[in-house]
Amino acid sequence: MATIFPRRELAAQMARQLLHPGVLDEGLRSGLFLSGLRRTGKTTFLRNDLIPALEQQGALVIYVDLWSDTKVSPAELVHRAVRHALAELQSPTSPLLAKIKQVNVAAMGFEFGFQLETLGQEGGATMAQAFTEVVNQAKTDLVLIVDEVQRAITSEDGNQTLHALKAARDAVNLSPNMPGSFLFVGTGSHRALVSELTARRNQAFVGATSLPYPLLDQDYVRHVLQRLEAAGITPLPSLDGAVACFKTLGNRPEELRQALRRMYANSSSGIEPDQLLPVIANTLRSKAADIELSKIERMGGLALAIFSRVASADAPARGLFSAASAAAYTAAVGRNVRTEEIQPVVNELLAENILMRHGHGSYDVTDPHVKEIWRERQALPLGI
Repeated sequence: MATIFPRRELAAQMARQLLHPGVLDEGLRSGLFLSGLRRTGKTTFLRNDLIPALEQQGALVIYVDLWSDTKVSPAELVHRAVRHALAELQSPTSPLLAKIKQVNVAAMGFEFGFQLETLGQEGGATMAQAFTEVVNQAKTDLVLIVDEVQRAITSEDGNQTLHALKAARDAVNLSPNMPGSFLFVGTGSHRALVSELTARRNQAFVGATSLPYPLLDQDYVRHVLQRLEAAGITPLPSLDGAVACFKTLGNRPEELRQALRRMYANSSSGIEPDQLLPVIANTLRSKAADIELSKIERMGGLALAIFSRVASADAPARGLFSAASAAAYTAAVGRNVRTEEIQPVVNELLAENILMRHGHGSYDVTDPHVKEIWRERQALPLGI
């Protein structure tokens, strides 16, 4: 049985929506941004499911992970990946070219009207020029997938690269008689910053589609239990019990495996798996939330007061910068809080991926499980 859980149906559907959009999916042509919490399987899905599905439907795919080398600037990582792909396309024996030949009869390697090494250099080839030539010669869609895309806006050259990619999108997609389109897909674990990429007016892809990453579900849990059963590991929890554990742990595969390992290590206790697993899951969940909550405490009393204001709201909170909110923060921290103090602290909470902006003036806790834990603890009687 495969160690990696395949999500081929989801990938095929997403590829169809990108490459052959219906009326309601045409907005994906402006860009698709998927955000999800860390360790929920985003990169695994991209590499093992979405990229093969896009290629199977005839697209040429370039992938780059902006966390692959933190010592290299995001801009250089993107340019490096594009230069490498274009260099491959120049070789008639390239595996990348062979993938295009499955759908189109390609020439004996591509020829470009510019020097590849100048791509991204001042006075050199632009992304718009490069991608226009690729689409014209490949006669198919070109998809660029940037994993951990939020890292691009941490530097000026990263921001410039996003604007260059937006210009390339417009150059290809708005040109008449083009034999294909350029599609941009960005994914990231920093939900606050990924949402900023499509919400803020100064961002290159403002107005593009931003969606939550589709979490793994019951099918994945069943796959894990079947692997354990095939390996002779017993006793096992019921499917319903394991699914409940998975949800408690934020649908994170690594945490589920950790919980199952602890359950197996304590199998000699005589406690039934469906009774033991929830205890283990809640302990792990609480420890994970403690890490995030401790970050807030280190930021100081005002950060904790602002977080509390957002976490206590059932819907995304508004009015964080109002005079009434400043008065509430003053009461919470025991000193006068000026309205001009609030924005820098909110920005710090956004930068730490603790809060995220839902819209203009609207905020929520990034990780819903951290919000749940905080609310549960606030409901406890004093002294517990």
